[in-house]
Amino acid sequence: MKNVSSEAIDLPGAPPAADPPARGRFRRVLPLLGPAFVAAVAYVDPGNFATNFSGGAQFGYRLLWVIVGANLMAMLIQTLTAKLGVATGRDLATLCRERFRRPVVWGLWLQAEAVAIATDIAEIVGGAVALNLLFGVPLPIGGLITAVVAFALLGAQKRGHRPFEVVITGLLAVIALGFAYTLFFAGVSPSGLASGLVPGFAGADSVLLATGILGATVMPHVIYVHSALTPKRYALPPGAAVDLPERQRKGLLKTQRTDVLLAMGAAGLVNAAMLIIAAQLFFHSGTTADTLEEVHSGLGAVLGGGAAVAFAVALLASGLAASAVGTYAGQIVMAGFLRKRIPITIRRLVTAVPAIALLASGADPTNALVWSQVVLCFGIPFALVPLVWFTSRRELMGPWVNRRITTVAASVVAALIICLNVYLLVSLIGG
Repeated sequence: MKNVSSEAIDLPGAPPAADPPARGRFRRVLPLLGPAFVAAVAYVDPGNFATNFSGGAQFGYRLLWVIVGANLMAMLIQTLTAKLGVATGRDLATLCRERFRRPVVWGLWLQAEAVAIATDIAEIVGGAVALNLLFGVPLPIGGLITAVVAFALLGAQKRGHRPFEVVITGLLAVIALGFAYTLFFAGVSPSGLASGLVPGFAGADSVLLATGILGATVMPHVIYVHSALTPKRYALPPGAAVDLPERQRKGLLKTQRTDVLLAMGAAGLVNAAMLIIAAQLFFHSGTTADTLEEVHSGLGAVLGGGAAVAFAVALLASGLAASAVGTYAGQIVMAGFLRKRIPITIRRLVTAVPAIALLASGADPTNALVWSQVVLCFGIPFALVPLVWFTSRRELMGPWVNRRITTVAASVVAALIICLNVYLLVSLIGG
């Protein structure tokens, strides 16, 4: 296999002699960041809004440790996802097609398409609710607007992967700023914060809600997306990373981990802010926050219109960004599993029509969000298990292969998430 030299690709390493060391390294690494921020949007989608606010309103700070634990799991999984893409030069769907039998590949593709549709249902519903809260737009019309705008965001891909990452990261920043604004006025209880970091529950209902938070940690579609973005980011042909010198390989690994740490850390802080705000404002007042509409009205009643608007704007940014990423995921899974592509307009229709139809039928938006998460539960094992398996194979990963302790930790996380999702699924179906 042909070696890749440092002159063939700009990799993080020693800075140019003309630059100060710190600034030179920063300037070289910064352009390589971005893929994890696209993945991070899935961790602050409209489904997270409802779950985190409900947890804070019902149990105060009690479940804060669950969010922290879920975020650590997300960091591990997304680190493996990024490493898989760089080491092999291929995305997870493509590797499944190359290494599994045809019936298995078709089955994986069908469930991945179902996941893409379920993802878009949650995001379009969230965007529709946000437009209704902000401007009184009827939900079906709001869903259509969300779908069209998210489709327009995908146009950034035509200019390369970087513009798309910048757009999605910008929307993630809007979400973060919205909750930073609200958190500033809501305040934080240091004692509550400390107690919430100690693992524990407050009855059976808190166990179920914690299961929902943990079970939704890994969104299967962003595993496919993240594994596809990293090879493009580093412009490495398939298998080229295996032959990189150890210094360059370690530099790439460090850059990936930095990307994941910053992106997942931002998503984790946003999720924690949601729960803290609800705990501060709703827990002792007895205000319910089981729906997005209730959260919006509660924030307006306690903190005023500014907080309510900030929440709705953040929700809209979440719906738009996550919907665009979901459609992009659909493109990746079809190209990877089947080696086929369809026009992005048709792809947008395939995933958006069910969501808009649900809104037009008068279905409750919150129930639609919940049941879309149930479908996502089905998809998690089909993405997570191959990910852990592939990254543990030395013949595929070469020197990038997981350490034994990493494989064990990832296997435990995968087993825990799958078990929690099964428990959540059974609980939801059983009412």
